[in-house]
Formats: sequence, structure tokens, C-alpha cells
Amino acid sequence: MDYFLHVFYGVLMAYIGLISPGMLNMTALKISLSTNKKESIKFALGASLVVFFQAGIALFFADYFVKNPKIIEVLKVIGVFVFFILSVLFFILSRKVLNAKTTKGARNYFLKGIAMSVVNMLAVPFYLGISIYLASINKIIIEQPFIILFVFGSALGSYLLFYTYIILADVINNKIAFIAKNINLILSILFLILGILTLFKLLR
Repeated sequence: MDYFLHVFYGVLMAYIGLISPGMLNMTALKISLSTNKKESIKFALGASLVVFFQAGIALFFADYFVKNPKIIEVLKVIGVFVFFILSVLFFILSRKVLNAKTTKGARNYFLKGIAMSVVNMLAVPFYLGISIYLASINKIIIEQPFIILFVFGSALGSYLLFYTYIILADVINNKIAFIAKNINLILSILFLILGILTLFKLLR
């Protein structure tokens, strides 16, 4: 059961982390609309492959931090600020109107997915913060083989999110402003709650 839960939490965290309309999922959507589903799936596979390594790097550092209690206490304090900053960021995004960018020309979409996912600088800090938080509330165990299961779940969750955008491309494209505003607002509230809960735990 623990094995399944680690995959589940990886899938869930990746899905939540990418659900807001952004560079990667909007590109997957636009490729689906401008070319075909097959090419957009190649893009999704490339982007998800990078998430596997990004989450792996995050869990590597999380493992080190968890084994050093003094460092983890400092990170918990930093985590409070990170959650509040993410809350503000998603609130700002909820006030903006987003439009999908046009993807032109034939190209290797698998490599494009890899390249665009690599420059997603928030991925590693996101998985680092989330994994440490989940470990602190005893939801995941940061040691092997649980690390690899969580990382696999993160990659799988990323792909499932991209695939959701691909199969619902027409619907999402027509309602992108409404979806972006409401999803980003929900994420803003979610990170605000996480920040408050983490701060409360530190002050107890």
C-alpha cells in the first residue's frame, strides 16, 4: 500500500503543480490544435521525461535535508515564505487573461518538450518544497524505493495533465481566460492555506 501511495502522491502533486495554464501545457494544447494529437503526445512525453529527472534531483536534496534536522528546520521557515510567494504569484496570474501562443513549423516535438521543460526553473524548488512538506506530515518516506516511486508518479502525473490539455484542447482553448483565472485563484488559496498551516506548525 505504501508503494502505491507514493506513486499516487507523485501523480497528484505533479497534476496540481501543472494544472494552471502555463508555458508547457498551453504549448501541448496548441500543438494538438495546430498539428495533431500524435505530435502533441510526443511533446508531452519529452516534457514528462524531464520532470522525472527534476523530481529526482529535488528528492535527492530532500533526502539530504531530512537526514539533517537542523537544515530541515531552516527549510521549513523558508517553505512558509515560498508558499506565500506562490500564493501571491498565482493570485496575480488569476487577474491576467492568457492566450495560447501559435506553434508554427514542423519540428521534433519530443525534443521541444524536453527543451521547454528543462527551462522550467520552478520545477525543482516545487518538488523539493512539496516533498519536504509531505514528509513532515508523514505522507511520504524519503528513502529508496519510495523516492523512485514518487519520482515516477511525478512524471506520470505530468504526462496525464498534458494529455488532459491535449484531449480537451478545443474546450480549454475556447475557455482559457475563465479556466486560467479560476484555477490560478484556487491554487493561490491552496498555497496560502499551506503557508498558514506550515507557519502554525512552526509556532506550536
